[in-house]
Amino acid sequence: MEKKSETIKSLNQLLQGEYMGVDVFNIFISKVENENVKSTFREIQGHHRENIETLANYIQDLGGKPDENLGLKGTMADMKINMELGSNPQDTYVINKAIEGETQGINMAEKVLRGNLDNHSRDLAGEILHQDRKSLDKLKRLM
Repeated sequence: MEKKSETIKSLNQLLQGEYMGVDVFNIFISKVENENVKSTFREIQGHHRENIETLANYIQDLGGKPDENLGLKGTMADMKINMELGSNPQDTYVINKAIEGETQGINMAEKVLRGNLDNHSRDLAGEILHQDRKSLDKLKRLM
C-alpha cells in the first residue's frame, strides 16, 4: 500500500507539471505574433492536455485522486512569467521562455522516473518524457 501511495504522489507531481505547461502555454500563445509560432505552441499545449488526461485516468485506476489544483505554486509561476514577458515581448524571447519551461518540465519528469515507480507507471512517465523531449525539439526548431 505504501508503494502505491508513493507512486500516486509521484504521478501527481508529474500531473502538476503538465497542468503548469498548459497554463503557461496559454500565456505564451497570447504573447506571440507569428502564426507559425502560435500553431506550434498550441500543438505542444495539446500534448500537455493529452498527458493530463492519461495521467489523471491512470491515477484514478490506481485508486488515487488526481491533484488538479495548481494552487499557490501555479499562481506564482503565472505571475512570474507574465512579469518576465511584459506587455510586448519579442517572439524569440517568448520562444526562449517556452524552451526554458519545457526543459524544467523534462527535468522534473526525469526526477519522477528515477523515483520509486512500478513498471507500468515508469512506462507511462517515460512516454510523457519522450513527448516532452519532442516538444522541446519543436521549440528549438522555431529559433
